Amino acid sequence: MLYSFLTSLVDTFSFLNVFKYITFRIGLSVVTSLTIVFLIGNPLIKYFSKKQITGPIRQDGPIDHIIKKTGTPTMGGLMILIGIIVSTLMWADLKNIYIWIVLFVCTSLGLLGFADDYLKIKFKNSSGINAKLKLFGQLLIALVAILILIYFSDHENILNLYFPFFKNLVLQMGLFFIPFGIFIIIGSSNAVNLTDGLDGLATVPVMLVALSFSLICYVVGNTIFSDYLQIQYISNVGELSIFCGSIVGSCLGFLWYNAPPAKIFMGDTGSLSLGGSLASVAIIAKHEIVLAIVGGLFVLETASVIIQVISFKLTGKRVFKMAPIHHHFEKKGWSESTVVIRFWIISIILALIGLATLKLR
Repeated sequence: MLYSFLTSLVDTFSFLNVFKYITFRIGLSVVTSLTIVFLIGNPLIKYFSKKQITGPIRQDGPIDHIIKKTGTPTMGGLMILIGIIVSTLMWADLKNIYIWIVLFVCTSLGLLGFADDYLKIKFKNSSGINAKLKLFGQLLIALVAILILIYFSDHENILNLYFPFFKNLVLQMGLFFIPFGIFIIIGSSNAVNLTDGLDGLATVPVMLVALSFSLICYVVGNTIFSDYLQIQYISNVGELSIFCGSIVGSCLGFLWYNAPPAKIFMGDTGSLSLGGSLASVAIIAKHEIVLAIVGGLFVLETASVIIQVISFKLTGKRVFKMAPIHHHFEKKGWSESTVVIRFWIISIILALIGLATLKLR
């Protein structure tokens, strides 16, 4: 909104031309979302604490979780969503269809997560929405987003899958791109949700993925950089860097309250939304495989759950002491802060590898 208003005054006030630069607006989106989360953080935490909006703690988890984390407010994803949505609406070009697609995914999955958190709090158990109904909701949201993208995108190769590290390795997926895109959004959404099990564990990796894709979207949407790096140019995708910047700012602000010991948990409201949003950005920017690299920690967490379930059903034995894998290391005697920081380090390494795909071709 502010972007359109300020740029309309450029002919009168030439210095406002700076708002046309994506890099400048990325900075503004980070600062704006960060400030919003800082401003609403404490009042929201106090309100949630007063109203006893606290999520149930897994009874089969580490004993100290039950002792230390019981009574901590949840649904902190609300402050993240508010920061992202307000900041994006302020600084992004709202004529850009890609912005509306990612905002749709972000808001819709946020509402689904909110409903899930609400039911957990109301009935004081960790079940929430019925698993099949929850999956159906995610599938419907992802399907709508993919169909809108295909219909409105003017990118002629939107149905293709591009492989990192290779200049010309492209898979023409055709209509198979629809279920593939749905799988990416649902998988990413649930992967972040599984990772969000320790204080600050999911927040920093999400920031790193968003920061990486802010850069990726910028170069993909720039003819000079995309030509130099020999990656697919997609018109208007650079605007998604604003959205990614708002995620970085919101998560940075949320980390202030979510750092160990957490004053508030993200809840499904935040994790489902953030995971699905980043997936939609990756799909639009045609860097789906790079998402799996940069967000490799989320892949690892999800894989640990799948391996655990399959192993137990086939052999009756568990591969890990507890899944997701961060709980496995806690069971082995690692402190929560040790697990979190070491997983952050892994995320940083994976982000650097993912960004290296832009040049190594």
